[in-house]
Amino acid sequence: MSSVHTEVRPGVHTAGPASLHAGLVRRNPGEPEFHQATLEVLETLAPVLAARPEFVEARVLERLCEPERQIIFRVPWQDDSGAIHINRGFRVEFNSALGPYKGGLRFHASVNLGIVKFLGFEQIFKNSLTGLNIGGGKGGSDFDPHGKSDAEVMRFCQSFMTELHRHLGEHTDVPAGDIGVGGREIGYLFGQYRRITNRWEAGVLTGKGLQWGGSRARTEATGYGNVLFTQEMLKRRGEELDGQQVVVSGSGNVAIHTIEKAQALGAQVLTCSDSGGYVVDEKGIDLALLRQIKEVERGRVGEYAERRGLSATYVPGGRVWDVACDVALPSATQNELDADAARILIRHGVKAVSEGANMPTAPEAVALLKEAGVAFGPGKAANAGGVATSALEMRQNSSREAWTFERTEAELAAIMRGIHDTCAETAERFGRPGDYVAGANIAGFERVAEAMLDQGLI
Repeated sequence: MSSVHTEVRPGVHTAGPASLHAGLVRRNPGEPEFHQATLEVLETLAPVLAARPEFVEARVLERLCEPERQIIFRVPWQDDSGAIHINRGFRVEFNSALGPYKGGLRFHASVNLGIVKFLGFEQIFKNSLTGLNIGGGKGGSDFDPHGKSDAEVMRFCQSFMTELHRHLGEHTDVPAGDIGVGGREIGYLFGQYRRITNRWEAGVLTGKGLQWGGSRARTEATGYGNVLFTQEMLKRRGEELDGQQVVVSGSGNVAIHTIEKAQALGAQVLTCSDSGGYVVDEKGIDLALLRQIKEVERGRVGEYAERRGLSATYVPGGRVWDVACDVALPSATQNELDADAARILIRHGVKAVSEGANMPTAPEAVALLKEAGVAFGPGKAANAGGVATSALEMRQNSSREAWTFERTEAELAAIMRGIHDTCAETAERFGRPGDYVAGANIAGFERVAEAMLDQGLI
């Protein structure tokens, strides 16, 4: 990574991205995901820092990389047999220059402070790119809701919110769902918040039930948004998604709605996966069957192949990236697409890769894809549809309105087109045409940095 050289006032201490990142690693040991996320951003900001020395003088980068607040707390709860368990809860309120902190809660055994910080840092840029007034934050717990009864999940959520509620508010911090946190968990969390505060503050959580303040199209938004972003990348190259062969990883909410939207736009989606392996279906994924298995029965994708027939094959322990395709949409978890997978995709002639999950493509893989001329949509831009629709839910809550699915989807489509165009135009403005990573990082950074300057040294 090269250092940035700018003319600044005498006596003003500045640090280039390389030394800044080295300092971040020292101050945040044992947090590789956070190190990776910050490095990916810092490596692309040299042109804007050279052009805008006021950002360097005000040490905006140093301030941006340090969360405004990090909250860690104990979450005690009882299971159905009466046994007591202790989990750890997190909320990292990273940056509120553009609006209240906004970002999901993740309940998964892998959750730790470094994971939450990486997600929260990404969220700053993602939320900025939407053009809406929302800051960046993230939270969660190392609690795993899988295999727990509804009563156990409720008791955990109530204990979690008993501590977290003091840090939330529709003008302060507005969480949503993420991995392991769906409608059930949001309901329990909101119920406890209401019980403690004696306020019907619908805008304090998003992803709510439609009968009590939720937004139509919120469930679909992340997957739909990534497909819409991919469509725009292909259009810029003179192509359409219609007729393309697509591989999708995962089989959760994001993957299912990615498959749904891609099929609606005429693509043939060949794969889905879970932690056990993947399915490839020559006829294209039967979405109704996949939904029955994953959403209703909470089963495994191996069962899909058993029930689908001869067109489907289950590959235990395999990766969808081995399947030849035109478009790849990683929609499961971080760093699932590594350098070896990228080489296979390139060898098969992939045209576009776009991230439905958060940071699912390893840095080495991103470099290989860009070098090969593959259109690459980074998650902070491509999967921003979910948080954008959460912000639309907040807007509806503020005005006590409930929009139709069609209106919400139209708003989502306009936002995703805007994000794509902003990234593409910013990349061109800084001499990096076609580089959506640089475009997303710079555009997201500029908006936040300008707000931080306007608001003084805080």
